[in-house]
Amino acid sequence: MKSIDRYMARLIAVPLFTTLLISAMLLVLDRMRRLFDFVATEGGPISVVWRMLANLLPEYLGLGIPIGLMLGILLAFRKLANSSELDVLRGIGMSYTRLLRVPYMFAFGLAAINLAVVGYVQPIARYYYEGLRFELRTGALGASIKVGEFTHLGDKMTLRIEESRDKGRELSRIFVNARTPKGDWIGVTAERGQFMATDDPNVIIFRLTNGTLIHNRPDFKTPRVLTFTSHDLPIDLPKFESFRQRGGRNLEYTLVELARNGHDAGVTEKQRDSSRAEFHFRVVEVATMFLLPMLALALGVPPKRSSSSLGVFLSIVMIVTYHKVNEYAASIGDLGRIDPLIALWIPFLIFAGLVFWMYYTIAYVPGGQPIAALERVFAKAGKTIGRMMPGRKREKRA
Repeated sequence: MKSIDRYMARLIAVPLFTTLLISAMLLVLDRMRRLFDFVATEGGPISVVWRMLANLLPEYLGLGIPIGLMLGILLAFRKLANSSELDVLRGIGMSYTRLLRVPYMFAFGLAAINLAVVGYVQPIARYYYEGLRFELRTGALGASIKVGEFTHLGDKMTLRIEESRDKGRELSRIFVNARTPKGDWIGVTAERGQFMATDDPNVIIFRLTNGTLIHNRPDFKTPRVLTFTSHDLPIDLPKFESFRQRGGRNLEYTLVELARNGHDAGVTEKQRDSSRAEFHFRVVEVATMFLLPMLALALGVPPKRSSSSLGVFLSIVMIVTYHKVNEYAASIGDLGRIDPLIALWIPFLIFAGLVFWMYYTIAYVPGGQPIAALERVFAKAGKTIGRMMPGRKREKRA
């Protein structure tokens, strides 16, 4: 029996981790383009894109892990059924309940990982992601100076650089316009320039080479003009406001914090409902994973003499639809219209009842197939579409 368990584990592991990897990559690629556009628009360093994507991964894993578990088990049973190995295992006395031992080992392990992800890792990562977005918008990440454009450093300095080489170490064709607290006006043009750090983290030195400086003041009759070969121009870095504390949104609270806020008499009723809705949403999403092995078995074993992939398609539709129903129920509970306990656990019980019925049908009803009616409709629709195709009509005439 141990060899059969190892064989089942191999059958499940390959599609499970492949699905998880592919789904994560697709979601990352979809978001990567938008993040590149956002970072480029805000003038931030490209390296921040990878930090933002890393903070988004826990959010993707929250849905990717259940889908990966579902497809891994489903494709394993589908392969056993199509190769008649399932009939052999059933013939030697192995029940469907016994065959679910290994799938439930995966379910318990991945449920624990998913609980840690959605309960603790994802809220912290969401906060860091929002912090990076804030710093990009305010320029606190050290926004890059765009070549060929006027860049405002604070309210009293404007800078324009025509050329940049060696990753910004060599700047050329420079224009600087600055105003001092005393009302002085300074205009500088230079052939080359270089930024240099100082002991004061709030001040940098812009060392200019071969240029002209114009200094004007209200009490000057004419502006002063200075030609220089080297001139150090101190630049006060703008001060940025601090990012808010974690917890501005329920998505940034851990499960323990949500449970505490949901029963805290010191917060408003709306805050309690919102915290309870988010808490039950996360717990329900994890609890659903214990239903997936039975659902995957019921959908993964096709009817006899059929190789239809309807079960694969239906499994994805069911799990994504149920996830959206939970999101809608959480939003209703957040508004206080329905108690979050009822709004989220009633759909769970309905979904669990459907899964138990499907598993009972295939495991204990002789010849039972929970999606047999859908399989017949699917097959008839395929034949109807095939007859309607022009190529099939020409073939019949011939």
